[in-house]
Amino acid sequence: MLKTPAYAAVRANAPLAPFAIDRREPGPRDVLIDILYCGVCHSDIHQARDEWGGAVFPMVPGHEIVGRVAAIGSEVQRWRVGDSVGVGCFVDSCRVCEACAAGEEQFCEGGIAFTYNSHERDGKTPTYGGYSTRITVDQDYVLRIPDAIPLERAAPLLCAGITTYSPLRRFGVVAGTRLAVLGLGGLGHMGVKFGKALGAHVTVLSHSPNKLGDAERLGADAFVATHDPAAFVQHAGRFDFILDTVSAAHDYNAYLNLLRRDGTMVLVGVPEPTLLAAPALIMKRKRLAGSLIGGIRETQEMLDFCAGTGVAADVELIDIQDINAAYERMLRSDVRYRFVIDIASLGREAAV
Repeated sequence: MLKTPAYAAVRANAPLAPFAIDRREPGPRDVLIDILYCGVCHSDIHQARDEWGGAVFPMVPGHEIVGRVAAIGSEVQRWRVGDSVGVGCFVDSCRVCEACAAGEEQFCEGGIAFTYNSHERDGKTPTYGGYSTRITVDQDYVLRIPDAIPLERAAPLLCAGITTYSPLRRFGVVAGTRLAVLGLGGLGHMGVKFGKALGAHVTVLSHSPNKLGDAERLGADAFVATHDPAAFVQHAGRFDFILDTVSAAHDYNAYLNLLRRDGTMVLVGVPEPTLLAAPALIMKRKRLAGSLIGGIRETQEMLDFCAGTGVAADVELIDIQDINAAYERMLRSDVRYRFVIDIASLGREAAV
């Protein structure tokens, strides 16, 4: 086993602190990755604080992982030492169910192995995430990071990027689509970038009027401040598609009213349950759907799309020692737009 420096929560609500974990030596199909950067997802907070239940402690969060291949197993064909690679939200799946066969491993019917707060396919070995200096992953669950994307700005693409790219592509957002992005945070800012790259007319819907400047800087064509109830009257029936990235409780019915006939709203945030009134859907044949990250094939497609269009996440680079303060800042929406940990800071700490 490879003794590996990390940061972990040892119990719910405990601050993250230095911790040592064991990584397996690369087996025949494995890739050992030296981690360079790891994005900080809001779900890291939920899980480290056991807000969703079922947490596995000690927990090493992090599922937006970018690094370089350090070693490969004897049967590995597609990777070489030194390759720039990434690992997203999962590290294994059953590989035989209908979802896996379709390249939709995120919906694996046999039980997916998430990158952290989960177990390997044996059902007993805990998985540990990217707040660590290295990780060992089966070659089929590793992604190639194109040279055109700065590595630190690529990390959030492995979750925030694919979470927003997948529904825009699957539900047919194209040039001329009247797209509204609800919420301008880590997910929302990627939704704006992808929408513009696809040629859509992009409007940001935000409860915070002070996000106007950022929306314009990101390339949005319009901005609607939704703190004013009059906005829902003024813009009724305006949009073809709404990408809802908000994780706080909000009224779906009000936003569905902003869709035109046959319009679609897709949820990618996970708020508290809210009531849905049937007329909000049936009166103009609207659709309300959900979307969860993407499979390996689609995530690689997304990365290649980003390389070809110049899309990357807006990040604030932090040292691992600042992670607890970063969590508190995220809860205050004080980040533009994704924290990314420079894992070299963890290596320096381990060397002291």
